[in-house]
Amino acid sequence: MLAKNPISSTIDFAADGVHHGYLKLPYSCDSSAWGAIMIPVTVIKNGNGRTALLTGANHGDEYEGPVALSKLTSTINVADVHGRIIIVPFMNTPAFMAGTRTSPIDHGNMNRSFPGAPDGTVTQKIADYFQRTLLPLSDIVVDIHSGGKTLDFLPFAASHILQNKVLQQETEQLVAAFSAPYSVQMLELDSVGMFDTAVEAAGKLFVTTELGGGGSSSAKSIAIAERGVTNVLIRAGILDGELQLSTSICLTQQNSDCFITCEHDGLFEICYDLGAMVNKGDIVARVHDMKRTGVKPTEYAAKCSGIVTARHFPGVIHSGDNMLVISEVVNA
Repeated sequence: MLAKNPISSTIDFAADGVHHGYLKLPYSCDSSAWGAIMIPVTVIKNGNGRTALLTGANHGDEYEGPVALSKLTSTINVADVHGRIIIVPFMNTPAFMAGTRTSPIDHGNMNRSFPGAPDGTVTQKIADYFQRTLLPLSDIVVDIHSGGKTLDFLPFAASHILQNKVLQQETEQLVAAFSAPYSVQMLELDSVGMFDTAVEAAGKLFVTTELGGGGSSSAKSIAIAERGVTNVLIRAGILDGELQLSTSICLTQQNSDCFITCEHDGLFEICYDLGAMVNKGDIVARVHDMKRTGVKPTEYAAKCSGIVTARHFPGVIHSGDNMLVISEVVNA
């Protein structure tokens, strides 16, 4: 039998009204012998109905989720809610506070740590609390991501191809309601340990996003997040209001040919910007030698045709880095 998770909530998830508090994780360290990691949480509940779990900063250098969800905690009118909304803007709080993708405490990648462990590292304990406490309370999960410091994306909401086609169809309806400029049927090269996988395995509806990148956010990307989350809540019947929909271009990623992985260290030259159409065989990136001049760069060609959906962000690239992602257009 699994041990009891040490995280405790300072608020009652079952109580009606608006409640702001913390998920409190005891953590003894040099600066605080009997200290705790305090993860902010808001619960907005009004009667019976579905529960939506909204999360940001699964990775600590992604900011659209934290901004949009922080604003949401103080703007939703409880009288407009039918059911419950659980908001955790800074899911991996240690990583968020450090501005890093992974936790500075244990180097844990939250999105590769599920189902977690109640007696494991700090990151594993947080994952376990979401897995065994928050997920069972939830019907719908929206996890807001962007590219962080190392990637930049077209702004999209995404679903996955699932064996449960009813669940997949319902999820795609919520992705359509999110109404980001792009909607992607996303391929994960390694889904082991992902929050996505945990939610979908539990039979819950799961919407994720990639809304930009570069280790910051923009007025545009934050607005997409705010409108998208509100639309999902309205579409799910949890929040009163009118859907604010706009055209969304649908993309799909069918196999690993969508991903171009760098095999050299050097200066990164991107040949097509985000949103550009490319054809199979087009030279989409080059890597230049940084230690001498007069050397021709190594060229990388597209392995499929489609739209450039993601790109490596820093100007220097290393072997193993993801250079580009190309997605096939379903409709334009």
